[in-house]
Amino acid sequence: MGLFKSLADSADLVSGMADRTGTDLSAGILANPESGARAFAAMVYRCAGCTDQDGCRHLQAENDHLDQPPSYCRNSAALGF
Repeated sequence: MGLFKSLADSADLVSGMADRTGTDLSAGILANPESGARAFAAMVYRCAGCTDQDGCRHLQAENDHLDQPPSYCRNSAALGF
C-alpha cells in the first residue's frame, strides 16, 4: 500500500472512531486551524502506526456507536478517553 493511501485510510479510521465515540474533531480544527490541523495529523500518524487497523475497520463496520475506543487505540487520549 502506498504512503498516501495508507494515510487516507488512517484519516478515515480516525474520523470514523471520532464519530462513533461522539468526539467532535472539527470543533478543534475550526477554533484554531493551524494547531487543530497539526493535532489531526498527529492522530492520523498514530493510527497509521497501529498494528490492528483491520480490527478497527471491522469494529467500525459493525458499530454505529461506541462508548469508548478499543483498548489498542493509539488515539484514546486525543479522543478524550
